[in-house]
Amino acid sequence: MTDSPEIVDDPALRALIERVQWARETRGTLCIRGGDTKAFYGGGPRGEPMDMGGLLGISSYEPTELVVTVRAGTKLAELEAVLAEKGQCLAFEPPRFAPGGHDSGTVPRGGTVGGMVAAGLSGPSRAAVGAVRDHVLGLTLLNGKAEVLSFGGQVMKNVAGYDVSRVIAGSMGVLGAICEVSLKVLPLPAATATLRFEMDQAGAIRQLNEWAGRPLPLHASAWWQGLLVLRLSGAAAAVRAAAQSLGGELVPPELAAGFWDGLRDHGDEYFVNARAALDSGATLWRLSLPPTAPPLALDGDCLIEWGGAQRWLSATLPAATVRDAAAAVGGHATLFMGHDRSAGVFAPLKSPLDRIHRELKRAFDPDGVFNPGRLYPGLCP
Repeated sequence: MTDSPEIVDDPALRALIERVQWARETRGTLCIRGGDTKAFYGGGPRGEPMDMGGLLGISSYEPTELVVTVRAGTKLAELEAVLAEKGQCLAFEPPRFAPGGHDSGTVPRGGTVGGMVAAGLSGPSRAAVGAVRDHVLGLTLLNGKAEVLSFGGQVMKNVAGYDVSRVIAGSMGVLGAICEVSLKVLPLPAATATLRFEMDQAGAIRQLNEWAGRPLPLHASAWWQGLLVLRLSGAAAAVRAAAQSLGGELVPPELAAGFWDGLRDHGDEYFVNARAALDSGATLWRLSLPPTAPPLALDGDCLIEWGGAQRWLSATLPAATVRDAAAAVGGHATLFMGHDRSAGVFAPLKSPLDRIHRELKRAFDPDGVFNPGRLYPGLCP
């Protein structure tokens, strides 16, 4: 961990520091805001808005080193366009969303780099390449004491403070405002192919786990309403051989690309239906389960990703019913989207995790300045 005076000299960051100092002096609270695409996620936003939009641009990019350092307010779409010019990508496919949260039309996607790391959400390829936190090499953070701190580095071998960088990923801004991030990037796949199979949910889970034990270039999977879709990525010869071995129906490339983009950005039919069902009292749950867990006996519309490890459930069931069913097979449930968040968004913490969360909050934000209640309601002092 190091202070970063050269970054503090930046006018945009200086303004943010002064905002935090004001909040401490007045006992106020701040709601960190980037692209404002994920207000639906986590506890409801509270506090005065703190706009991160002034922290824009790519600070450094070394394509040969597979590392990019980018300021937190930069749009994901802008970063990915620069990476694509060099044949590279954010391999974990973070959802980009759009201004207002979920516009799948022509409005430019509005998710930002800072929000990507703070929310910790990954896309269809997460099971194959890892999560957001696995690609964060280092970051700069403005904490609740109005201090600007740097953790980690720009290469994997520089591990000083690397664990702190991973803690920040998925922390929903309760520990501080992310100002700049160094990310590991990867080359775009040389070849891809998407296959489609008709099978029920139990059969899809069994098949995905059987395939996972074979040397196949599996990159993403999705099952919904009797249809399993599988994406292969890698060397052209490996993809071609795997597609021939697995069989199934080959999906045309343009159709496949649209499907995976829709799944990634939550603009496909399943998520459109799930959002429409919210007004009828339904909740969209995100279940994290062992990949081998059998289908849960829960009424609702289910979508399965990540080889069985992530399961979406749109249902009108009580929160306790969903969470008990997930816990019974060794998993947990997150209330991803719903009008009623009174049951808590994230799975309740048990000791010693609860103590660790509280100690981290006290260390980074002792006055409870940032994002009160976005992660857990009892973290603020």
